[in-house]
Amino acid sequence: MRQDHEAPRAIAVDGWRYHHIGIPTNTPRPGERHLAALKVHVSGFESSPYGIQWMRFDPDAPYPEIVKSLPHVAFEVDNLEAALEGKEILIPTNCPSEGVTVAMIIDNGAPVELLEFGIRRPPVDSRECLAGSHRDLLKGGSRALG
Repeated sequence: MRQDHEAPRAIAVDGWRYHHIGIPTNTPRPGERHLAALKVHVSGFESSPYGIQWMRFDPDAPYPEIVKSLPHVAFEVDNLEAALEGKEILIPTNCPSEGVTVAMIIDNGAPVELLEFGIRRPPVDSRECLAGSHRDLLKGGSRALG
């Protein structure tokens, strides 16, 4: 059992590294950027010393409701495929931008984003990444790997 002073298993044992917390909002925020291909407005990440990222979704954003309504914590991992083994997948592996591969899982009823940076796979045109992301997101549903 984890003690109060101990880091979560994902950090202490699995080596995951905190990246950000994404907080959904319906209120426009100062300095937000619209990522039209992803159908979301984002702000705060670049300036927050704590990795706080505000997310305001377009009405037709194809994400699961839990992603649009609950905050998520995001961790950087060295091997996304390995990190997903045995987890309940909320959003399958996708590439929101060149050099970044992500997926979302559910843990204890909360969304958790996992990110892998760098190119471990053959390079992919960023337009194809974005198109693939939307294709995967529109499939919806959750599944477990491993």
